[in-house]
Parts: sequence; structure tokens; C-alpha cells
Amino acid sequence: MDRVVVYTQTGCKQSDKVKQLLNSKKVTFIEKDISYDVLLKREMIERSGEKAITPQVFFNNSHIKSLDALAEAIDQSDTKAA
Repeated sequence: MDRVVVYTQTGCKQSDKVKQLLNSKKVTFIEKDISYDVLLKREMIERSGEKAITPQVFFNNSHIKSLDALAEAIDQSDTKAA
């Protein structure tokens, strides 16, 4: 099973779009809200190569840099599973 981790923060419209896509594709994901957690924010920045904005998405530990790339990764994963 694929593992998806999404770093989000309150009020981030792009984070909401990522979560909507994942939910629409019935992909289980771990959400890490950095809004009030300095340690999670630091973790996100380190994992993402110093990116301090949300969302930051990791699909099987690979950093996904756009909504289109996430959709493609999901589709490729579905193809492999079939």
C-alpha cells in the first residue's frame, strides 16, 4: 500500500485542494498540520528541501511538487496495483 503524507496548515486553499484530490481518489493519507507545531514545521522544511509553504506532499517518501504530479503519481500507483 502506498503511503502519503501531507503537511498542511489552517486556511491554506492549496492544502484543501490536495486533501480533496486524495479523498476523491480514496487515497488514505496522513495529515500533519503545522499551524501550531514548530517541530512539525521544522520536519516539513527539512524533508522538502527548505520549502516553508504548504502543502508539502510525500508519496512513498518521494517529494511531490504539484497537484498535477500528485494526480499522476496516484494514477500510476493505481495502474501498478491492477
